[in-house]
Amino acid sequence: MVLGYRHQPWKGLYLCYDFLGTLFVRVPLWFLFSIPRSWRPRFSWSIKQTLLVQIFRHVVVDVMDQTGPIFPVPDHRVLKDGPAVNGVWIDPVPDDLIVGRLRTWAFVASVSPIRVPGYWYFKNNDHKPMPTDPVSPGEKILYTFHGGSYISESSSPSGISTNIVRGLFQHVDKVTRVFAVEYRLSTTAPLEPANPFPAALIDALTGYYYLVHTCGISPNDVLISGDSAGGNLALALTRYLVDYSHTFQSLYPSLDHRSPSHSIIPGSLLLLSPWCDIGLSHDVPRSTALLVADFDPEPQGMDYAKQAYVGPFGMGAADMNEYISPSSRHPYFSASFKHFPKTLIVAGGAENLLPQIKLLRDRMIRDIGNDGEGDGKVVYYEAEDACHDFLLFAWTEPARSDTWQVIARWLEAES
Repeated sequence: MVLGYRHQPWKGLYLCYDFLGTLFVRVPLWFLFSIPRSWRPRFSWSIKQTLLVQIFRHVVVDVMDQTGPIFPVPDHRVLKDGPAVNGVWIDPVPDDLIVGRLRTWAFVASVSPIRVPGYWYFKNNDHKPMPTDPVSPGEKILYTFHGGSYISESSSPSGISTNIVRGLFQHVDKVTRVFAVEYRLSTTAPLEPANPFPAALIDALTGYYYLVHTCGISPNDVLISGDSAGGNLALALTRYLVDYSHTFQSLYPSLDHRSPSHSIIPGSLLLLSPWCDIGLSHDVPRSTALLVADFDPEPQGMDYAKQAYVGPFGMGAADMNEYISPSSRHPYFSASFKHFPKTLIVAGGAENLLPQIKLLRDRMIRDIGNDGEGDGKVVYYEAEDACHDFLLFAWTEPARSDTWQVIARWLEAES
């Protein structure tokens, strides 16, 4: 990330210049080159989808690399309420729940638990249940994390991730309440370095403690979800709950964590185009990741985002830390997923993260296997020719609706 035009008036001038160049030069050229179906990134893509992917990628990768966010986006310092959402401030997770390696990492990175915003979304806005209302039989409380490479986006009503919430409410009956935490975003030079790993993980833990302790929701009724970087965070939080489940007896003093039906571990896990290798092990010449980078909205490399997130730990840690890169292909590393809950992994067949997502799938199947009754504990669905994080975009039909139906059937089977 260069951010050479992040200050006004240069930002405004650059945006005007780029808008005119895109409207009168780039879009006509992209249109001409997409007329022959064989020239499109995927044969099944329409001209409209090809153009929209190109435009979105140009704005997110090229333009925002120079200007930063085009429009102001709320972060962890702001609570942004709205007509279809209830915003709440969440008190920091108790310090005695930051244990083991997480405590060491927090010390090295100089991060600690803080108060962060959270957002409740409801399927029926005319009847908004209180967060402490009991969960109906078969109902799942979705606890979700937005994407954005750990450096952008928001859980607030103005964030693009709310498209996933709306899609969920439209297609899935089992979820009527969604909770999203506004975790801290990472920055590095040329901006002031701030909020590296494990800041986001601590904030995710803060939100989980709020759900199960303050709201009294059973972990078994919680479905943890995330898209892109949010999927990475969902994996990291679940791993922490698995690794240190004994510590969380303080949440429910009478809880027997050895009983699967009373575990502090969430009931299930939904991963949407998860970014599961923040290291360098998948950045190799002629990999599938690099070959499709030219048209996937999520570019391969992401050097600024990676460096901002790993902070003082460096890229070496990203290759060897299962909380950061569970799909790392480093020859001396392989993450374990023993005791993880039932999981649905969704990927796009045309996205550049596909190799690392498939490796995640294989490792989870290896360690979780099945539930002993013939039902797979890891379900994988790949939407043919879909791009990265395609559930965010209405123009990715029919892959979008087909995938929501898969998610709905999976949740129905979980009940």
